[in-house]
Amino acid sequence: MQIKKLLAPMFAPLVLSAAFGLMACGDDSSAAPANPVVDPSTAPSLIPTDPSTNPSVNPTDPSTNPTVTPTDPTPPPVVVDPTAPWTPTVALASTANTAYPATVYQAWKPFHFVTFEEESVYYADIAQDYADIFLPEFLPAGRVIWSSQTTGYYAKQCQDKNSTVPGMKARGCTVSEGTGYGMLLTYFNGDEDAFIRLWNYSRAYRAYNSTSTVPVYLTPWITFSFHYNEIDNSSATDADLDIATSLVLMYYKTLNQAYLADALNIIGAIWDHEVNKTSLLLLSGDTPMWDGSTGPIVYNLSYFSPVALRLFAMVDPNHNWAGVLDAMYNYMATVQAAGTGVFPDWSDAAGAAAKPANGSADNTYWTFNKESVRIPWRIAWDYYWFQDPRALSVLTTLNTFIVGKSGGDPSSAALAINYSWDPAKKDANTSTVPAHWLSAWCATGLGNNPAWLESCTALVNAKVPSNSGSSYFTDILLGMYSALLNGAFVRPF
Repeated sequence: MQIKKLLAPMFAPLVLSAAFGLMACGDDSSAAPANPVVDPSTAPSLIPTDPSTNPSVNPTDPSTNPTVTPTDPTPPPVVVDPTAPWTPTVALASTANTAYPATVYQAWKPFHFVTFEEESVYYADIAQDYADIFLPEFLPAGRVIWSSQTTGYYAKQCQDKNSTVPGMKARGCTVSEGTGYGMLLTYFNGDEDAFIRLWNYSRAYRAYNSTSTVPVYLTPWITFSFHYNEIDNSSATDADLDIATSLVLMYYKTLNQAYLADALNIIGAIWDHEVNKTSLLLLSGDTPMWDGSTGPIVYNLSYFSPVALRLFAMVDPNHNWAGVLDAMYNYMATVQAAGTGVFPDWSDAAGAAAKPANGSADNTYWTFNKESVRIPWRIAWDYYWFQDPRALSVLTTLNTFIVGKSGGDPSSAALAINYSWDPAKKDANTSTVPAHWLSAWCATGLGNNPAWLESCTALVNAKVPSNSGSSYFTDILLGMYSALLNGAFVRPF
């Protein structure tokens, strides 16, 4: 049995801070069995809204629940009316169909989501150690499975060759990005059991990395199964934003104070460790690699979630989240205007494409690639909910670019190209248009090109998850984009 660490590491070794779960490696395509349905009302880890029904675990009392400690000073209560429906004012395609993303989710979940109970069977040789991290208060639990790791740096760290399920031998890792996406997906699909399981997955690792004097509220970016095997405890800002966002949304939906209390802890830690206090730009993580201590700061605009920052400003008046929102939109405009109209995966303080120090994009950093493919989702989400004209400007520039390249045809092979931000550098050509890539370009038409949005939404709604060992990223983003494009992103206030 593992002895709990006495000190929570503030910074993991730089050599391990890799691409934050963006690599789609491996080709193992064996599917996991379907997940059992769990009645949330019987789940022991569900924290009731009324602490008097469970006085031994009070989500707002740190003496009874030190892993969910409200920030100090406590902001005023957030008043919401959950009975007042929200009516969107931004038009989606006439082909939008909320049944489609629900179908995508039901196809996605059995292959890419696994419960604590199932994993105890899959990895029977290590399951006896699961209880070292997953104490009773963190059950039930579940995780989103990362792509199969059969080659490369994480091949050994993410494999259990003794697995009784062949298709799971190289699928042992989870990245915090996937936990954040998963919590948003389960929220928008009304799957409360899976939401709570993913929340508990994050909570368990954060609690395990904490001590009585040093609480840790940022989820380690890569973990192994439900095990204490340490791979890298550094954080990834996009994941932290999404986890906190999902908790705020669930709070608005349920008014359960436990969700808000944990969200505020994460939000405070994001401010402390993942915001450049000089420029108010979002850093990419909590290690010296990203804050300028060891070299020039390199930013990732796909980590910019305007909706997250708006929600943070609503529930956390102690920090200048509106300033971060404005700084990020101003920076985004600078980067977009300085190049061809698309975004590079990584950029420097001046807004030019730049190579990140983690080695994840040495040959692609100047292209609209595996990082930037998430930008249209985040910006279109902001425009759909809040109609910020800056969001519309970003989407319009992207849409004008791709319409010019494709002749206005979203079925064109032109959508497969990883275009260069730098006119002096070459594009990166690919042979096919993955589902998440089609979806990203489709979302650029929201608010500015209804004909494009109409045609491409129909194309997106013909896609289904690939459910292969290498399709983690493609499939989870298809779920996210399809939910947005088809009206499943319902605002709970």
